[in-house]
Amino acid sequence: MIWALVLCVLISSCVKDEPLNAECDIETVSFHLSQPDDVFYSATDTLQSVSSTVSEIIINVRRKADITALAPVFKLTEGAVVSPASGSVHDFSQGPVTYTVTSQDGAYRRVYQLAVKPVAQMVNDTVMFDFEHTILSDIGNGVPYHEWQEQHVDGTLSTDWGTGNGGFALTAWDKTTADFPSVSIDNGMDGKAVQLTTRSTGALGTIMKMPIAAGNLFYGFFDLQKAAMDPLHATQFGKPFDRKPIHFTGYYQYKPGDKVTDRTGSVLDNQTDSASVYAVFYRNHDAQGKAFVLDGTNVKTSKQIVAMADLGYVPPTDSWTAFDVEFNYTADLDLDLLSNRGYSLALVFSSSKKGDGFIGAVGSRLLIDKVRIICEKEDVKK
Repeated sequence: MIWALVLCVLISSCVKDEPLNAECDIETVSFHLSQPDDVFYSATDTLQSVSSTVSEIIINVRRKADITALAPVFKLTEGAVVSPASGSVHDFSQGPVTYTVTSQDGAYRRVYQLAVKPVAQMVNDTVMFDFEHTILSDIGNGVPYHEWQEQHVDGTLSTDWGTGNGGFALTAWDKTTADFPSVSIDNGMDGKAVQLTTRSTGALGTIMKMPIAAGNLFYGFFDLQKAAMDPLHATQFGKPFDRKPIHFTGYYQYKPGDKVTDRTGSVLDNQTDSASVYAVFYRNHDAQGKAFVLDGTNVKTSKQIVAMADLGYVPPTDSWTAFDVEFNYTADLDLDLLSNRGYSLALVFSSSKKGDGFIGAVGSRLLIDKVRIICEKEDVKK
């Protein structure tokens, strides 16, 4: 009996209370939401692990998410408590919320800053222009010319491209469709393609000091009423565009004509014609909110321009040759403005680079096909 009592005393002396936990960490943050995809890009983002080495926690959410009443739930190290309480509602639009975690033994504290940050998540997107759809137009003189259309998702067509064909038609009483500066051809790289050729405008063009008409095609609109007296303002460059263009790609062939002439018809010795291939991205309203469109006077110089992709020198080639030009941005994009179509994209192709000044070589020919605009578009909830 005595030995049993001694044994009990010995055993009890070996059992001590476990020490209280001294850790005071947030291990995970979670959000319990009825519609998580209204706030997060992915449902898995509602639960996020927190490294033991960080004290500033940043939770990224959709750019337009409502973050005025969120209730983060914390998993803490054993026995720890947090203040404000886990699951309490806070307005994170006012900035980070400070949380203090106290260890189970009460001896240690750790302060966390939790911020919920709306961000834009961009996804890749490609806009394709294959030049498969054209219509015939004329100015009433019975000489038809091509205009290019784009087919939309619903199958409808719209004339989104402009050319100078309407202006050339003023001098083209004895011409055929194939004689125009901008023509659709069947033997493209894949299906149809665009053929742009610098043409003589004949006696009338010479009198008006407009002796040539460069073949051109641009994403935009040609104002025929201004063609004869104010040709630079006749070209209205660009259409509203709700994506961020990154790369401008496509295929071309180019052969310069023999003799470069100026607007008086004089030959410019030792000069070789060159094509023009470029894209411009710009704000389509000015600082006063007035609608704005680039034209021939400012297509590369306007302060509204935020990015440009210019192929520059176009090497002559008689086979289909790929080009890929990155957009060079000179200003940040406003994503709200972008989603509301507050930017426009202009694509410009010309068989003579200085054709807007009536300098070029008759016979210069540029073929274009399979143009692509590689873009980023904001991932928004459908």
